[in-house]
Amino acid sequence: MSLCMSFILILSLLAFAPLCFSYKSFGGYLYPQFYDHSCPKAQEIIKSVVAQAVAKETRMAASLLRLHFHDCFVKGCDGSILLDSSGTIISEKRSNPNRNSARGFEVIDEIKSALEKECPETVSCADILAIAARDSTVLTGGPSWEVPLGRRDSESASLSGSNNNIPAPNNTFQTILTKFMLQGLDIVDLVALSGSHTIGDSRCTSFRQRLYNQSGNGQPDYSLDQSYAAQLRTNCPKSGGDQNLFFLDNVSPTKFDNYYFKNLLIFKGLLNSDEVLFTKNEESMELVKAYAENNDLFFNQFAISMIKMGNISPLTGLKGVIRKNCRRVNGIIKQ
Repeated sequence: MSLCMSFILILSLLAFAPLCFSYKSFGGYLYPQFYDHSCPKAQEIIKSVVAQAVAKETRMAASLLRLHFHDCFVKGCDGSILLDSSGTIISEKRSNPNRNSARGFEVIDEIKSALEKECPETVSCADILAIAARDSTVLTGGPSWEVPLGRRDSESASLSGSNNNIPAPNNTFQTILTKFMLQGLDIVDLVALSGSHTIGDSRCTSFRQRLYNQSGNGQPDYSLDQSYAAQLRTNCPKSGGDQNLFFLDNVSPTKFDNYYFKNLLIFKGLLNSDEVLFTKNEESMELVKAYAENNDLFFNQFAISMIKMGNISPLTGLKGVIRKNCRRVNGIIKQ
């Protein structure tokens, strides 16, 4: 009997080994120890720069976390979001989800510059994004996880991919879920990763329709608490003020916790893409309730889902390059 139980235990450990230690990708593996010999101070350097940036501006944590999301949903986690327009490259920064919204590029520049001095042409921009996202989460009180590493950088960008693949604030629940599923992510990942909206801000233009014309009939969204809606309308008028910022979580906007989910339960999710998790699908509704009730459950699943998202189509082995400057392909001279 004991021999049988030992065998089952070994099988269980082997089943979880890929999650804990490595992720198979086309052309090679991602694993946390990837830079242990080639650049042992890499993670320490990244953490230090991110910590300084977040100390200077708390909002930067959410911005860096978002960069990793927006990178992975377009062509995989390959650092393509960081490329500026140059030559044949049309930057993803020009896309609707990123224009006047994606930020934190200067922090990535600072990290890359420090890493190039420490260990030239070794640490990819894609891996910097993955580590910075984890560090930003931890610095604001969220969970930690070992980041599988070994991604390489793309030499191209996809403006159309950025416009089409990244979920939009006004998308329906089914559209959002479909966009996640196309990346190999499921409904559990969708709800857990949406919890990143526990920190950060959103612009008036991203949720204005909920305040004035949700269904095209000139009426506000019925699933938005009306006192909260009135509060939002004071700084988000029918026209103008597009760039005015609002906390995604108005209870603890700078702390990574489960108040995002608690807000959804009382119809105070800021974005339509937030509140539909509670109102449009029974399975996602139950997940929202579970995470609102149990912060540890949310943290554990968020870490698992972040590792899973970070494994979307990475370039490994001989694919891709290590860009010396995250903004441009190697050999391209800055104009």
